[in-house]
This record gives sequence, C-alpha cells and structure tokens, in this order.
Amino acid sequence: MSTEGDQRVLLFTPIGRDGPASAELLRSARLDTQLCSSLTELICELGAGVGAVVVAEEGLFARDTAPLTQWVERQPAWSDLPFIVLTSHRDQPAVVAWRRSLVRALRNVSLLERPIQPITLMSAVQSAMRARRRQYEIRALIHAREQAAQELERLVVERTRALAESNEHLRLEMAERARVEETLRQAQKIEAIGRLTGGVAHDFNNLLMVISGGLDMLDRQADPARRRRLMDGMIQAAQRGASLTRQLLAFSRRQELKPEPVDIARQIGGMRELLDRSLRGDVHVQFEFPDDLWPVEVDPGELELVVLNLAVNARDAMPTGGTIVVRGENLPNWRDDEVAGDYVRLSVIDSGIGMTEEIRARVFEPFFTTKDIGKGSGLGLAQVYGFAKQSRGSVCIESALGRGSTISLYLPRSEHAASGLQPHLVDLQRPRSRHHDEGRILLVEDDDEVAALVSEMLRQLGYDVTRASSAAAALGALADGRPVDLVFSDVMMPGGMNGVELAREIQRRRVDMPILLTSGYSGAAVHAAREAGVRILSKPYRIDELAAAIDAAKMETVWDRARGS
Repeated sequence: MSTEGDQRVLLFTPIGRDGPASAELLRSARLDTQLCSSLTELICELGAGVGAVVVAEEGLFARDTAPLTQWVERQPAWSDLPFIVLTSHRDQPAVVAWRRSLVRALRNVSLLERPIQPITLMSAVQSAMRARRRQYEIRALIHAREQAAQELERLVVERTRALAESNEHLRLEMAERARVEETLRQAQKIEAIGRLTGGVAHDFNNLLMVISGGLDMLDRQADPARRRRLMDGMIQAAQRGASLTRQLLAFSRRQELKPEPVDIARQIGGMRELLDRSLRGDVHVQFEFPDDLWPVEVDPGELELVVLNLAVNARDAMPTGGTIVVRGENLPNWRDDEVAGDYVRLSVIDSGIGMTEEIRARVFEPFFTTKDIGKGSGLGLAQVYGFAKQSRGSVCIESALGRGSTISLYLPRSEHAASGLQPHLVDLQRPRSRHHDEGRILLVEDDDEVAALVSEMLRQLGYDVTRASSAAAALGALADGRPVDLVFSDVMMPGGMNGVELAREIQRRRVDMPILLTSGYSGAAVHAAREAGVRILSKPYRIDELAAAIDAAKMETVWDRARGS
C-alpha cells in the first residue's frame, strides 16, 4: 500500500540558504525533495506521506510546535518518522533545554551541527530513508496480516454459517431418521401382531374347535369308546392350549418360574418315551451325559418343554431322518459376553439342513418361523430364549447350511443336590388319529386332532369320511377315482397350496363338485373364498352349523347345475 509520497524528503529551513542548498544536494542524489515554507505546510505535507524530515532548529524555536508533536504522537504503531535537526553553536542553557525537549517530542531525531559537510547530510538523510523504508515494510506486513485476518474471519464466518446449515440439515436428518425408525418399530409391532393373529389365533381356534365341537358331540354320542376318544381329544387340546400360553408367557418373561436343583441326566432321561413318540420313526435320540454332571438351578417342567421344542425343531430339520444328540457338559469358571461362573452346557445337536446366516440371526425373534402355516407359531425358540434368560443363563446357536445345527443352553450350576423325586412334564403330544378310506366326504385338514373331531362329527351326521392332510393329497384322492360327494377343506394348510387355491383347482377339474371351506383365521381368506364362489364356515363351529353349511354347499351346487343346464 505504498504511495509516491512515502519516498519524499521534506525540508523546513525558513532562514538563510540552508533550504535551497540542501534541496539541490538531495535532488542531485535522485531523492524526491520538497521545501516547506511554513510549519503549517510541513504538518500538512506529513499527512501525504514522507520518508524523512530535515528541519532547522531556528524554524521551530520560539514557535508553537504543539501541532507537530501531536502529529508525532498520533503515528500508528509501525511508524517512527525520522527527523534530522540542523542545530547551531548556541549553547545557552535555555536553548539547550529547549533542544532537549524538542528531541523528546519528536522521538526519532538525529542532530547535525552546522556547518555540515554535504556528504554528512546526504549520509544522514539516506540512513533515515532506509530506516523509514523498513517501517513501510512493517506497515505492509501489518496490512497483509490484517487482510489475512479479515479473510480468515470472513472464511470463519462462512464456514460457521455452512457448519450451522450442515448441523441444521443433520438435525433434520436425525429427526427424520428417528421418525422413520419409530415408524419401522410400529410396523414391526404390527407385523408381530399380524403373525400372532395368523399363527397363534389359528392354533387356538383349532383347539377351541376340538373342545367346543367335542362337547357338542358328547351328548350325541352313545358309544363309550367314541365318547372316550372325544374326551381324550378335548383334554389334549386343552393341554396344547396351556403349552402355547406357557410359551407366550416364557417369551414375555411374565411367567413365574420355580427353579430348583435339577439332575439333567435323570430329568431329560425320563423324557425318552415322550421324545420317541414325538419324533418320526427315522429320527433317533442319543443322550450323552457324564456321570459327574452338575445339577442346575432351573424350573424342571420348563426345562423339559425347552428340550421338547428343540428336539421337534431338530426333527423338522432332518426330513430324511437322522440322530439327535442331547449332550451335557460341565463348564467350570465359564465366561462369555453374557454369563460368568460355573455353568452346565446342555446342547441339542442335529445333522439336518442347517440355517443360513439370515435365518440364524432371527430364530429367537417372536413369531418368526420358517415352517408352513399352521405348523408353527414361531414361539418355540423364543420360549427357549426367554427360559434361558429367566434362568440366569444364555443360549447360542452354531449352524451352517447343510451341516446341521447345535443349540446350546448355558445353565447355572446349583450348589445343592437334586431331589430324588422329579416330576415330568405332562405329555403334550397330539394322538395320531386313524384314517379310514370309506366315505363320500373328502376332509382336507392338516391338524390331527381337528381332523379326528370333524371326522366324528361328519360320521354322526351320517357321512363316510376320507381324510387328506394336504391339498396335494386331496387332489390325489380325487384323481384316483374315489367317490366323493363334497370336499370339506381347511383354508390354511402347509404344502404351498391353501384351501382357496385347492377349491379353484377342484372347480377347474370338476365343476360339479360341492366345496366347503373352513378357517380359524379368516382375514383375507373370506374375501378370496367369496371371489371363488365357495362357502366358508368359521371355526369353531357346532355340529348343527356344520350340517347346515354342508347342506347349503350342496344346494348351491345343485342350483349352479340347474342354471348351467
């Protein structure tokens, strides 16, 4: 930010020839020199820029120098203007005192006593100019620093504003994410409720169907053997309902467990008959319990239910058969991410199809199941997880696709010996009904207990019954030429084809075949059945409601034939 005036030399020598002579000397050295005729002019020119000032002391003596000293005091921090004062031989005390005060007021002063050699004056002026140039360099640096500071401040303001905008955008995104996550949680809750409605409600309606239908049938049945079968079916249905409720409570951790010292080998070993009847003939159970296996502190009934759930899952994972190994191991000073101390590891090992990583990560979720509709509520492993946590233990799964699965329970060691009397879990398994190939109604129902009850109701109504457990089996029965007057099918079935799809396929093959559907969880099934022109009977139903529905289905088929002819 230099100006032309910054390199000027100002001369104020109002008396004699010192001024013109000095100006000529300095100009000969190519210095921009300006003579000032008065102190006022000198002060005015100082504001336009100056490199050095040469002043004769007589030009200032006995004059008002306050404006000049004020200008000196107001100099910026970088400036210290050099003054060269030409003095005389006068050494009177007053003059000497005045000269000292002048030096103090002007601050940066060089005194040259006249007569002065030209070379001395030139050297003093050039030295002053060099010092002044260094001051101007400092001024430039300060100015550059100020500009940099201003630029930095501007950048800080811009970055602060940009950061504030980014923070506001981030806050909005976080708020939106929280909203989306909350929406997702609500959707997951709704999905869970839907699974509960579709799975558990279906199972409970089947159980209610057995109980309410069986009660209805008792008064109509005189044969003691048949009454006994109806009673057994209702008892088993009630026990299954209690089991399902216990699974729900175990998952929600609202069931009060009653832990006690349990001998795993004796408790689980006593389930041999129960497991053998629960599994297929091609699935075998092998127990591996060491003699020194520690007792554990758990609820014995819930422990058996857990093992039963795991064994049934292992059975379903081995469609071609195999061996399920139930193994117990002592783990002294065991420590992992969840438990620490003396634990017993109870493992159920199968050699089945295994799980993918995606399925393994979700198996403990409530209502999550890979089984067909009606074959699992998705609460079995959730109940296992709830039991382990309530028992101050943990559970983990090791599985690989095609290599089987190992589900391990880590149960706390009991410091007390197990009681010699350990009651076993009530047998919750469903009795297998005998199928009779002697009827005119084809009953399509995958639930054995419901099928047994409905078969009895149909026989009570005078119908012969042929039972098929899936849509594919029903189509096979129709294809082999068996005489069938009506097809009565559940809507929700395993095997990839539900009751509505079965009805449509039968209508395509045999348009004159009466069809009646039933469901314990209608939902969209009612609408789909109506679109297919098929009557649907809701579970649970009484025998007179079943009779009326069959008559109506037959009558509708007769009317359809009459309209077609």
